[in-house]
Amino acid sequence: MPNIKSAKKRMRIEEKRRLRNNAVKSTVRTYVTKARNAITRAPAEETTEAAIREAISKLDKAVTKGVLHRNNAARRKSRLMARLHSAQAAK
Repeated sequence: MPNIKSAKKRMRIEEKRRLRNNAVKSTVRTYVTKARNAITRAPAEETTEAAIREAISKLDKAVTKGVLHRNNAARRKSRLMARLHSAQAAK
């Protein structure tokens, strides 16, 4: 445990950020999983596109908050769309 006042404050700030980052990451994972499941079930439906749009929105929001790197989010969005297009082509 830190003894210096500024180090104690830094610990408090890091704890708050860690909790917020974990919440945002969890939300992103949830929506990406929902989108993947929707692609698997019915790639051509509107609900699938809505799920993908929501997942992309959550990824962008995580980038804005500084939780994810923008290239990481871009890669995830690209993989989601590639999965959708390949599923649509297979049907």
